[in-house]
Amino acid sequence: QRVRLDVVDERKLRLRAANAAFSVEGKQTINAPMPGKVVKLLVKVGDEVAEDQGLVVVEAMKMENELKSPKAGKVTEIFTKEGTAVENGAPLVVVE
Repeated sequence: QRVRLDVVDERKLRLRAANAAFSVEGKQTINAPMPGKVVKLLVKVGDEVAEDQGLVVVEAMKMENELKSPKAGKVTEIFTKEGTAVENGAPLVVVE
């Protein structure tokens, strides 16, 4: 009888786990990563979105950051408007 073994040290095991695909489930709230200004909303309530689709553009430190959907789903809530200043961690959009 033959048995195949894969001997992996801790570092390789962690790298393998980090590269493994994962999925996000349930209600996801997209929060502002830093204080800034909402430049553009790319979606509206009720829109179907794909994974990695842009949802909102936030300008912070003279750079525009497009925040993307972590999963495919439907936009159920929007907590902000274009031109609004937001604080770090402020909820912006909910995708279910």
